[in-house]
Amino acid sequence: MFIPPNLDALFSALSDPGLPLYLLPGGELGGPGDNPISAVIPVMAPGNFGSKAFRKEFNLRYAYVGGAMVGGVSSAAMVEALADIQALGIFGASGLPPATVEENVVRLKNNLGQKAFGSCLIHSPQDPSWEEKVTEIYLERGVDLVEASAFTQLTPSLVRYRLKGLRAEPDGAIVAPNRIMAKVSRLELARRFLSPPPPKLVKEALEKGWVTAEEAALAAHIPMAQDLTAEADSGGHTDFRPALTLWPSAIALAQNLTEQYGYQQSLRVGAAGGLGTPQAFLAAQDLGAAYFVTGSINQSCVESGLSAEAKELLAKASQTDVAVAPAADMFEMGARVQVLKYGTLFAPRAQKLAELYRQCPSLSDIPAADRQNLEEKIFRAPLDDVWERTAEFFRARDPRQLIKAQQDARFQLALVFRWYLGQASRWAIAGVADRRSDWCVFCGPAMGAFNEWAAGTFLADPLNRTVAALAQNLMYGLAVYKRMIMARDLGFLPDDLCLPLKPIPPDKLAAFV
Repeated sequence: MFIPPNLDALFSALSDPGLPLYLLPGGELGGPGDNPISAVIPVMAPGNFGSKAFRKEFNLRYAYVGGAMVGGVSSAAMVEALADIQALGIFGASGLPPATVEENVVRLKNNLGQKAFGSCLIHSPQDPSWEEKVTEIYLERGVDLVEASAFTQLTPSLVRYRLKGLRAEPDGAIVAPNRIMAKVSRLELARRFLSPPPPKLVKEALEKGWVTAEEAALAAHIPMAQDLTAEADSGGHTDFRPALTLWPSAIALAQNLTEQYGYQQSLRVGAAGGLGTPQAFLAAQDLGAAYFVTGSINQSCVESGLSAEAKELLAKASQTDVAVAPAADMFEMGARVQVLKYGTLFAPRAQKLAELYRQCPSLSDIPAADRQNLEEKIFRAPLDDVWERTAEFFRARDPRQLIKAQQDARFQLALVFRWYLGQASRWAIAGVADRRSDWCVFCGPAMGAFNEWAAGTFLADPLNRTVAALAQNLMYGLAVYKRMIMARDLGFLPDDLCLPLKPIPPDKLAAFV
């Protein structure tokens, strides 16, 4: 087995991605003037990975995206911290009242100036008015990037947002001021987002006066989303797609549709789901990802809107400490989310609600023993009282839901169960101590993988976890591991040698990023 004569020196040199390496036949390090030189390992700056066009369009140093997380968990502070290092942050607008969304995007517009940021627009089939109101806020406040999440179909609000301001320049270039970054796990949905807006929805937007005739006419020449995030096994809404099959398929689809529709700009596909270590970033990079989206790992950071106690649970989680639960926002549709299992009973309790919903046509049909269990252990209140709280909420927000519940007893049952599912994530965000066993924390296995990588380092403590430290360490680690693999493949490192690379404190990392 080949062993380099000075392994420590080689590892040290590989760990400086801004330093080109000149390798001599015997495995020694040389210089540019040496002869013969067997191989050169080039500079690989952490900011040079992913799509150059993506970085240029958003004026980024890193093709790194902190994805949206529900209820402001991906907070305005988190978005600002990512912008400070020229990465892209997405504000977690889903689950928040429109007024709170507006307050936060106004803050971001004022504080970030020309720096790029985005905000979430989540599919809300049970509350389409939220989607419409938030779309109006984005248009009025000049939010020019939304992350479209959990969409099962395209909606009028999405089309309205995308087309507003669409224009053709004198040279024929089409300018679309409002950009959509669509997050999907299925190729049929990817195709819809990567295709032009559906003519039916364009016509509807025109008839409602949402867009002009010129904007409607240009719609056929642009995709709904220029950027598509292929989301593999992730936290929150997920279809548990294997990354190694999903990412290449989505990239191939984007290439085919770029050619089919003759777009002026190539479609881009980013990677999400499972990105918690530099090695995972390397896999996404080598599969052709245009950008990298993190989610679960950012929840444990100091800028996260999640409670300190919930962050501590996340920091202790392993890769297997996740479970599946029904989604609050699409409960009746059977949609699922991936959540933290460690330290909480939310997943089995939520699953019990899903089972009872399938079995019972109304609240009154719940078996006595099950009803007692629900009232004592899950809701901690009589179900009739929970219904009154639910009804009070919808009287103020959307009275149409109450009318439907009066006509459909099973829908009333769903609203009551959704009360628990929705409150559970709010309890985790607020850190409600006496509801700790019911906390819903959206989480994928990337969290556990990151914890394993960070073990024994300054990032093991969530108090030291900043989104900037995570982002820069992961991009730096990607660069170093890329160089290590190259050195191995060139025969300058043994196949079975695993060189250690742990997170580096910000003061030392600054020299490399």
